[in-house]
This record gives sequence, structure tokens and C-alpha cells, in this order.
Amino acid sequence: MPDSAPPAPPAAAGCLVHVAVNTPAHSAVGGLLTYASTQPLPPGTLVRVPLGTREVLGVAWDAPADATALPPGTAPRAVAGVLDGVQPLQAAWRRLVAFTARYYQRALGEVALAALPPQLRDLTPAQMARRLRRPAAPPVDAQEPAKTIALTAEQASACGQIDSQPGPFLLYGSTGSGKTEVYLHCVQQALATAPEAQALVMVPEINLTPQLEARFRERFAPLYGEAAVVSLHSGMTNPQRLKSWLAAHTGAARIVLGTRMAVFASLPGLALIVVDEEHDASYKQQEGARYSARDLAVWRGREQGAKVILGSATPSLESWHASSPEVGRYQRLHMPSRIGAGELPRLRLVDMAQQPRGAVFAPPLVAAITERVERGEQCLVLLNRRGFAPVLHCHDCGWKSDCPHCSAHQVFHKSDRTLRCHHCGFAQRVPRACPACGNPDIAPVGRGTEQLEEQLAALLRNVITPERRAARVARIDADTTRAKGALEEQLAQVHAGEVDVLVGTQMIAKGHDFRRITLVAAVQPDGALFSSDFRAPERLFALLLQAAGRAGRDARYVAAQGQPPEMWVQTWHPDHAVYAALRRHDYPAFAARQLAERQEAGMPPFAHQALVRADARTQEAAQAFLQGAADAASAAALPGMDDVFLFPPVPLAVQRVAGVERAQMLLESPSRAALQRFLAAWQPLLHAERARHKGLARWLVDVDPQAI
Repeated sequence: MPDSAPPAPPAAAGCLVHVAVNTPAHSAVGGLLTYASTQPLPPGTLVRVPLGTREVLGVAWDAPADATALPPGTAPRAVAGVLDGVQPLQAAWRRLVAFTARYYQRALGEVALAALPPQLRDLTPAQMARRLRRPAAPPVDAQEPAKTIALTAEQASACGQIDSQPGPFLLYGSTGSGKTEVYLHCVQQALATAPEAQALVMVPEINLTPQLEARFRERFAPLYGEAAVVSLHSGMTNPQRLKSWLAAHTGAARIVLGTRMAVFASLPGLALIVVDEEHDASYKQQEGARYSARDLAVWRGREQGAKVILGSATPSLESWHASSPEVGRYQRLHMPSRIGAGELPRLRLVDMAQQPRGAVFAPPLVAAITERVERGEQCLVLLNRRGFAPVLHCHDCGWKSDCPHCSAHQVFHKSDRTLRCHHCGFAQRVPRACPACGNPDIAPVGRGTEQLEEQLAALLRNVITPERRAARVARIDADTTRAKGALEEQLAQVHAGEVDVLVGTQMIAKGHDFRRITLVAAVQPDGALFSSDFRAPERLFALLLQAAGRAGRDARYVAAQGQPPEMWVQTWHPDHAVYAALRRHDYPAFAARQLAERQEAGMPPFAHQALVRADARTQEAAQAFLQGAADAASAAALPGMDDVFLFPPVPLAVQRVAGVERAQMLLESPSRAALQRFLAAWQPLLHAERARHKGLARWLVDVDPQAI
């Protein structure tokens, strides 16, 4: 019970109920709380309970094995209400939540409540009852047979193995090989097995859900009605999310499409899970419980007896290793050919050392783009940095547009003449002169997507398309898509041929099916080659190969144009091994090299890691907490300590954000089990250590971190 709970009389002839509630982070109250109920409540029941001075949503939970009787004279507070209209959450869902909390070192109630739609947490039983009384849309009878598409030999082989084998499966298919059609076929097979069967299909980013939803509705609405397909992601309004969640929970929705949060959807008939673009770092949550939705999907599928398909043209090295014959945890399926016998783009490496000094675009690339546009084709230019320039700089005194609250530069956005910090959000007008010395000649340094858009528009201003109009350049990034519906509108313009050259960040480099793009160019990708993050080369290779996959997806269109698709990469290091593998579209060779290096260095997937991160008023306080926690672990000789190595505390790469200093400590072990035993035993010591460091704002444990 919470310490602040005022005394309350026990319920007459009542029952004790164990309830998971979202208690404050790092509080001493992290487990199940005990309440009184006038009637037995089955585990999984949604209840309203008092917590301190508030009334909150909770989930009735299974009694813990070590549950003990309440001390004499203790009077548990009573359950305030029950959401009777919502069926209890199934045992399989509760096991998923319990595993997530245990593995990722978070409180059970925090994970359980975060997995529920926000509006559900705010509704009283009476409000929920009214919500459930609203008439649902009547089911739509199938008026026509479902659309069927003949599978290629590679697709048919993959589908046959998925239908007949238990999995999990790693579907390694080239960009444009038709992985989505395999997903559609497998979903159709899974739903046909039983009238209550359900499928979960996940994508890494919200902007990929509209086109996926359109394809699934086209295929399955004739069979099961429009209401059978729902989406679930954070871009929806709270009422929309609640409606989709209830449809999945009741079984009315047969197919749930969503981002990482959808892995926690209540799906009582779950038969199939698809994780598209499984390599994408977006599947790792970066706030609160830092779970990997991809890894939880595999765990959930195994635990619930559902088949799991992980799909990618550039699988994560962890999944690739798990699907190797030596390990054999996943079954690897290969689809190397593009639909319609289309060819993969040819790679053109441009050595920037041989180009005019200061050139943003190499003259041969400009000529290639011009030629494509004049034939009516589209081009895509990729730079994974938004804004006009990363920093403004005064050459007289050395002043830079540093953020006053972060150890990072403010980015120059020319479109609205602002300097913006992309870490804390602080923004201000661009100064007329250097704030330090008064020099009016302050200049942008570096390049962002705004600058590329402006320069391309100038370079192509005299280029005329076959429709006898001037070439059009457009930009899609986080700045141009803030308004609701903006992304869909801009993508529609690209698909309609109203844009000739599209400039953007990684958000347009994966998953999109642009039919008329025949040339893709990466302008400034070299930074990742020499990053301190050991995963940087893997991410760069994936980003560039995924971007290349946007070119030449329509084999008939490319054949009619008469020139093969191309991927241009402007680089200062054309001989680098990453580019050599990219030139051959040879992911297996790239993966083999990277895995050999990681094995030699003892890095994942050959070792297991966790980070402890601390935020404090000063860097000294943050590091002191981490060092104190490490010393306490050594003194206590915690279980698993012999197999866990603790590195010294260090600042994060961006060590100050919004005025808060940040430090981290890396833990590494060859044994996942040993690391988990150590982390579980360490939790009480971390809580105790926090009480001794008054300058500490917060701390967290990140298991299987994706960025170090």
C-alpha cells in the first residue's frame, strides 16, 4: 500500500485484490498494490482505484506467489469502480507485460498502464459504459471476392515455408521483391484458420501506415468488412486509439496495423505477427520502458503460439546472426529478385576530392538529374539532416550558434529565419550580427535539407519537363510535415508526378513505393563511417540500400524509359568497405565482415549490454551516482557479478540537454542470463544510492541499448 493512503474501513466480507497501477518512477512503491473489493475480480479486470489523493486506472493482477497476509490492523482501501463493459485482459497479455517489466527493469504497473490507450486511463466506469453503448458500425458483408495476385516463384516458396514451418522467419528480400505481398498472403492464410484468428502487422514509422492500410483494406475489406482492419499508433487521436484498441480487444478487428506500441495490443486470437523493416532502430522505445518491439514480437509469438515474420532487405545483424545455420533460432527465407524482372539500381560513387571546391552537388550528378527530369522521370535526394545548416559561425571571433541549454549547436532554419535546437526545442530569431563581436557577416556552416532544396531549385531553374513546365523541387522532412495531413498530401503530390526532384531525410528513404523515381542520390553520408557507435556502419549501409531501393521499382516504366535506375553517392572515401559492399548490393558480405569484427571485439550479438544513464544538475553529480552504484554492487557481490563488466561512467555525446547534465555507464556480459540476474539484484541498490545523491534528477536502465 502507498504510505500516503489514509485509513479506510475494510470492506465487509470483502476480497483482497492485487492491482497493477502506474506508481511514480523510482518510488519505493513499484510492485502490486492491495485493495479491497466487495466481490472477487478476475485477473485482467480494469478497475479504478485510489492512489494517494488521486483515483487512477489499474489492472487486477494474478496474486504473486510470495503474497503474504496484510499486517494486523491494516485496512486496505476499496476499489472505487470496475469497468464492467471491458472484458478482462487475457493471461497471455499479462505475461507479456510481466516479461517486459522484468527484462527491461521497469515497474510492472508502469508497463501495464503505458500499454493501454490513454483515454482508457481517464474514463470513469460510468463514462466507459456510455462509450460502449454507442452503436457500432454495422458489419459489411463481402460483396465481391478478395483480390488475388499471382505470386512469383520466390514469393510462393517463401509463403509455402511459412505456411508449413513453425518459424520464427527472417524474410530477407531485396527492395522491390514483393515482401508486402508475402505478408498479405500469410495474413490471409492465418485468418482463414479460425473465425477468431487475428494478425498484427508492424511498421517502424507512422508515415508508413497509410499506404499499408490502403493495401490491407483493398485485400481484406471484401472478405471481412472495413471494420476488420484498424491502425494503432501515436499519431491517432485518443478517441481513435481507444476505438482501435477496443476493436482488437473484442476480436472485432481481425488485423491490427501499427508502430512499436502495437506490440502490446490486446489480441485474444493472435495467430500471426509481421515486423516489417525489422532492422529499423525505431522499434526501440527511447522513453520510459526502453523495450524493443521487434524482440517482444518474437517472444510474444513463441509464448502465444503465433507465427512471426521479420522482414527486411537489410536485416539487423542480430537477426541475421540468429538465422545463420550455426545458430538456427530463426528460419531464413531469401527473395533476391525484384518483381517484374526489374534490376537493382547501379551504384555510382562520386569522389568529392575530384570535384570543384565547395560544390554541394557534383557536376556529373547535376547532369544526371537534369537528364532524368527532362525525360519526365523523378529523382530523390537524401540528406539525413534537416534545416538549412547545422550551425551559424562568425569567422572574426569564432562565435557559433550554440544552444544556451544544451551542449549542441542551434540549427539555422532559413525558411522562418530561426535558430532551433533539435534536442530541447529552444528557438530564437537569427541575430542581425554576431552577438559576441558585432560582425554582420555571420555565415552558415554545413548543409541541411533546406539548403539542398534551395540549391537544386537554382540549378534546375531552366530545366523543362516533357509537359513543358519548369522542374519542381520539393522537400519532405520533419519540418514540412508537422501539420496534420501534410505528409499524406506531399506524398500524394509525388505519386501524382507533380514533383520532379524530392529532397528529404531518412523518413522518405524506406518503405515508400514511388513508381517513377529512377535516380536516388545520397549527398553527405560519410559521417557515419567514423562514428564512435559500433552500429553506425550497419545503419549507414541499411539507409543507403533502402534509399537505393526507392529507384526503379516499376520494371515496366524503367524499361519504357530505356535507362537503368541509379544510386549516386557523393563521398570523400570511395574505397571504403561499406561502399564496396553497397556497390555489389551484397548485404551477406557486409554482414559477414561486420559480424567477424564484432565477434573479435566481443560486441553484440556475441555479448549482451545494458546502459545505466543518470541525469543531474552537474556532470559530477551524475557520474558520482553511477560510480557509487558500481561500488555498491561490488561491495555486495551481487549475483552474476563475476560475468558482468562495468565500464567507468562517462558523459553522453551530447552531455547537456535542456540544462540537465547526462552521464552513462555501460555494462557488458557474455551471458544474457548473468546480466539479467545482476540487474535484478542491483535495483534495490540503485534506489538506495539515489537517496544519497540529492543533485540527481533521474536514472534509468536501458537493456540492449541501440545507441551508445
